[in-house]
Amino acid sequence: MNSYFRLLTVFALLTWVNLCSAQNRSALSRAHSHNDYSQPIPFSHAYQQGFGAIEADVFLVNGKLFVAHDRDRIQQSRTLTAQYLQPLKEALAKDVNRKITLLIDLKDDYHTSLTTLIRELEPLQMFIKNAASAGRLRILISGNRPPPAAFKNYPDYLSFDEDLMHTYKKDELGRISQISLRFSNYSKWKGIGPLPEPDALALQTIIHAAHTLNKPIRFWDAPDNATGWAKLIELGVDIIGTDNIDTLASFLETTASGGL
Repeated sequence: MNSYFRLLTVFALLTWVNLCSAQNRSALSRAHSHNDYSQPIPFSHAYQQGFGAIEADVFLVNGKLFVAHDRDRIQQSRTLTAQYLQPLKEALAKDVNRKITLLIDLKDDYHTSLTTLIRELEPLQMFIKNAASAGRLRILISGNRPPPAAFKNYPDYLSFDEDLMHTYKKDELGRISQISLRFSNYSKWKGIGPLPEPDALALQTIIHAAHTLNKPIRFWDAPDNATGWAKLIELGVDIIGTDNIDTLASFLETTASGGL
């Protein structure tokens, strides 16, 4: 009888652990590693923490895409392929349940940059989400992207990050995966003290506009602390960006576990 109860206890414990793990993975799927290449360990740190999205700014130099915040900071070893595409290929081959978004912020002319990107993405095609396949890797284009009317000119595995500055046709909406807006355009709040009511109203209005289009919304340049994250979630923001990977991961895990 004692053995039976011990087995029940072990089973209950394993069930609880698996449930908590699933909750944490779900919570971290909304985490976005902003300017991930600026991290001491690009890609791996955010990926291993379970982040749902990783961001890389890219410049086109001599037919290759390089990852950097500014052109004068480009290093020869820091190509998009070396820092993100090859590690993603290896990681997704090992972890067959993992889903992730790679947001590529184009810093140069989109015509030439996207042509190069399409070529560099070829080795990852087996993982990339497209119109015919529910792949585990979403490629999201931001920055100097084409206008919505030109989305149709690019492969359907490229989706686009938009800013609500256009009126979108149905087929254009289908290529938009996310709305990203600058937080400081709506509020100067830094995550200290209460969010001013007029700012909250302005944010709620724009969040509602994104959700009316059935699109998730992310704010960049937003308060990057626990008070700020909590308020963004309360307002209905879907994706939380950060430069503080471990701190946000801990916050979201704690929140998912009912600790806040």
